Amino acid sequence: MTGRAPRADRSARPVRPPRPARPGRSAHAGRRSARAGRYALRLLSLAAALGLWQALTSLKIDVWLRFSQFPTVAEVARALAARLAGPDYWTDLTDSLTRIVTGFALAAVLGVATGVLVARSRLAEDLLGPLLEVVRPIPAIALVPVAILLFPSNEQGIVFITCTAAFFPVLVSTRHAVRALTPVWEEAVRTMGGGRWRVLGSVVLPGALPGIFGGLSVGIGVSWICVISAEMISGQYGVGYRTWQDYTVVDYPDVFVGMVTIGVLGWLTSTAVELLGRRLTRWLPRASRAPTARPRPRRPAAPPPTPATVHEEPEEEARDEHLV
Repeated sequence: MTGRAPRADRSARPVRPPRPARPGRSAHAGRRSARAGRYALRLLSLAAALGLWQALTSLKIDVWLRFSQFPTVAEVARALAARLAGPDYWTDLTDSLTRIVTGFALAAVLGVATGVLVARSRLAEDLLGPLLEVVRPIPAIALVPVAILLFPSNEQGIVFITCTAAFFPVLVSTRHAVRALTPVWEEAVRTMGGGRWRVLGSVVLPGALPGIFGGLSVGIGVSWICVISAEMISGQYGVGYRTWQDYTVVDYPDVFVGMVTIGVLGWLTSTAVELLGRRLTRWLPRASRAPTARPRPRRPAAPPPTPATVHEEPEEEARDEHLV
């Protein structure tokens, strides 16, 4: 009579780790509510600032700071509505945006290319480094006489000043980002047969993207400062030119309209640069701001005693008895 084969012990089977739970609708709803709360808080802060401005100017409070000279929020809003109805506002807006986009695009291309070249080549660093370090401390707005003498038209001079203002922040950030790369990545690509262009496209540019976009974010803000200043000095159209003309005729509500327009345009362009940077660096790990509990590490279970360790003590005792 043949017996049945013994069943395998279930306890010896490997235990599968539990699958991570997928975020359900409640998690998505929580994220949406948190995002809506942040937007509401931002709008509330802006409304509080406008309310404080309206209160200080309407009450004409003069306590060391002379708010009685300021136009109220209502006066600025009426001036903005009047400017929006006319064609001059949109012409100035188009001219300023064309100048800033052209100059910033040139600065981005030249700054990234020069920064990579200086960081990767000792010859380029020796040839270009001293010249760049001498020109970099000069404010871009101080180059207005140079632009007037160098270029045949004011439009080209303003674009040159805007490009110069954004060039150096992009150059410095790109140079530091390339030099901070880990050399192991380049060695791995060269081990697999990659050349210089392969290293540049697969290691240098992707690895330096966070630093490059940091410089671009700084450069776009500096570009707006310099393009408005250049328009005030030598421009014929543009938001800066119109703001200065309103100041010369003591039209303070229109002056504040120009200031608000500059601020909104700068905020929109900076946001566009940041969104593009996040889009191109999606492969980077994003740190979550929500505090999460760290899982406690489990202690590994002690291994079961092997037959060798079980019989090790009797063998040692037998040897000791034999020696005695």
